[in-house]
Amino acid sequence: MAAPRAARPARTAGWPGRIAVIGGGPGGLYAAALLKRLDPAREVTVWERNAPSDTFGFGVVLSDETLGGIRDADPAVYEALRRELVRWDDIDVVHRGHRTTSTGHGFAALGRRRLLELLHARCAELGVRLRFRTEAPPAAALAASHDLVVAADGVHSRTREAHAGHFRPTITTHRCRYIWLAADFPFEAFRFETAETEHGVMQLHAYPFSADSSTVIVEMREEVWRAAGFHELDEAESTARCAKIFAEALGGRELRSHRSAWTAFRTVVNERWSYGNTVLIGDAAHTAHFSIGSGTKLAVEDALALATHLTEHGALAEQGVRTGVEHGAGATAEHDPLAEALAAYEAERRPVVASTQRAAAASLRWFEELAGHVDRPPRRFAFDLLTRSRRVTHANLRLRDPAFTTAVEDDFGCPPGTPPMFTPFRLRGLTLRNRVVVSPMDMYVAEDGVPGDFHLVHLGARALGGAGLVMTEMVCVSPEGRITPGCAGLWSDEQADAWARITAFVHAQAPGTALGVQLGHSGRKGSTRRMWEGIDQPLPEGNWPLVAASPLPYRSGVNQTPRSLDRAGLAAVREEFTAAARRAVRCDFDLLELHCAHGYLLSGFLSPLTNHRTDAYGGTLDGRLRFPLEVFDAVREVWPEDRPMTVRVSATDWAEGGTSAEDALAVARAFAAHGADAIDVSTGQVVPDERPEYGRSYQTPYADRIRNAIGVPVVAVGAISSWDDVNSLLLAGRADLCALARPHLYDPHWTLHAAAEQGYEGPAAPWPAPYRAGSRPPPTGRRE
Repeated sequence: MAAPRAARPARTAGWPGRIAVIGGGPGGLYAAALLKRLDPAREVTVWERNAPSDTFGFGVVLSDETLGGIRDADPAVYEALRRELVRWDDIDVVHRGHRTTSTGHGFAALGRRRLLELLHARCAELGVRLRFRTEAPPAAALAASHDLVVAADGVHSRTREAHAGHFRPTITTHRCRYIWLAADFPFEAFRFETAETEHGVMQLHAYPFSADSSTVIVEMREEVWRAAGFHELDEAESTARCAKIFAEALGGRELRSHRSAWTAFRTVVNERWSYGNTVLIGDAAHTAHFSIGSGTKLAVEDALALATHLTEHGALAEQGVRTGVEHGAGATAEHDPLAEALAAYEAERRPVVASTQRAAAASLRWFEELAGHVDRPPRRFAFDLLTRSRRVTHANLRLRDPAFTTAVEDDFGCPPGTPPMFTPFRLRGLTLRNRVVVSPMDMYVAEDGVPGDFHLVHLGARALGGAGLVMTEMVCVSPEGRITPGCAGLWSDEQADAWARITAFVHAQAPGTALGVQLGHSGRKGSTRRMWEGIDQPLPEGNWPLVAASPLPYRSGVNQTPRSLDRAGLAAVREEFTAAARRAVRCDFDLLELHCAHGYLLSGFLSPLTNHRTDAYGGTLDGRLRFPLEVFDAVREVWPEDRPMTVRVSATDWAEGGTSAEDALAVARAFAAHGADAIDVSTGQVVPDERPEYGRSYQTPYADRIRNAIGVPVVAVGAISSWDDVNSLLLAGRADLCALARPHLYDPHWTLHAAAEQGYEGPAAPWPAPYRAGSRPPPTGRRE
């Protein structure tokens, strides 16, 4: 982001000459100072309800990127900060008495109170009016008397709540309690430490912020907090109790507090950030969990962006006014420079904030699920913690701290020079040469269920591309079990012969690549058009009747109502799966996966949102599991003993009242007990009104939880897009295999290219003999 230019905005209609800032935290103060510096003629007033010395929390961590923006925008503030900053490079992770240190990270921090003092001084020097111990007038009143109102009034923003109908905030309260404290000595590094107490797991986050002080945050799940009795303790008692629990980390020293209270973190998201001439910045607009240290950073960067766009649009407005005068039109510009500036500010900041919030959400959930991570060995635990937000990865850890990363790789079992993704993995009698799976992807181009030349080329190309396991699309067990008329099947010998042609090609031309078949039945989501013709839309003609756990249409008024399967229907479907599995044996598939996800027939039995039965196949989770387990057992019985069988599940429905985290564990545990060799952990697509939390690797925490709670191997899926993601997930212990779909559509040779990019030439990624000449990236042009 370019630094604001010191051009003086034009005095056009509605342009901000009088500016009110609500809230005297770092974001509000910096916005006030910057706006006043860029135009000294402005009248800028800050209202802060607290005294100048009041502050919550103790230390503030700033990134080099943020400091660079401050340096460019206001060198005086930057120089004042630079003199105060404490810098360090290490992170210490202390777990079960073992300290693991990772270096090369680069942190800078200072005391929050000192930061405020520096900003107070800068504001006073520039002529900003600071009104302490003064409640700001209502935002609406300020908006009427000022040209611009900057609402920097924090997570509990009164401005946001007063105009909630316009800003449309969503506020999510999370499951941990935490308290901000301080220690009167500097930690040597950013320190994370777990305490496994009789009440549950507790977490310490600590870092230095001056030559003699450190921030200490203690965090734990709500139920642990209550079991430990913290809800009954006052501030002093809580502080002393935390010091006792983490006495070793503190060297027996005390902790201190300052109006410290236990609270639950709240994630704030707003649909809009401005309303008329009022704009939200910092925590009023958005929050990001403290475990990635971005609250103050985001607020300061908001202020920088806001000032930038006010300056730029002011200059444009001035040019417009001059042009209008030259043409005799006066100052009758039709556009509103303030509205355009606020829109540009939001357009620039929203994607940056969204990315940060996704990373913060991943970090927050990791700590919420801390109890599920503690059984990892110390170095793997440390690697898992360091990569929890997905912003730090295997590749950049290798750059920052190669010794630590190599030690983690050695623990994992990587041979020298072998990336984690190219280590083998065994399922029953099948050894996969690497950890990459081509995820099942429906192609919708079969004729009467028969796979043709397209399937041969499609699957053959991905097999030649180096993946350890290539999966077919969902292969339907009956004509009525198809999703669309283009779905492939295994209900006839003709289809089996066509599949056998494909498996023979893969085994002959891509030796070492395993080919797996995914068997499924569409249930209530069948009889629809091909994806590109209208996803989930019924056919214009030729629809076939549907069956499901319960007579509930996928979309009421759009899709047909399925018939609820009776006992005879259940038996018939079970036999269809068994017959398809027998054909799959004849086809010589290496692995079979049972599709129990995404709202298809078997998934429809598992979810309480789609199974409303009152017989033995509904009601409790045991009842809802009954039919999918019967199908699994019937298929396992005819599937060869030495060949693995996996199950794909939706670990959440992303909808209220759907599959819970405990349900997902119970489902996975049940299938594992019945002989599933791995659980392929997906999410959603069960009901149309789902609300997924999309983002990079967004489904992998569900795989992580199942793997480490049950001890069953898992396949992780869901927006895994890079080989760095794959290596990171494997080393952290979140997955055993990683399935990628779209990357393999973009590049059928994704795995081979991943090997080449990492300089790997070993047996886990052999280039087919005819392709070996292309195993190096071609030159792209001369470089001087």
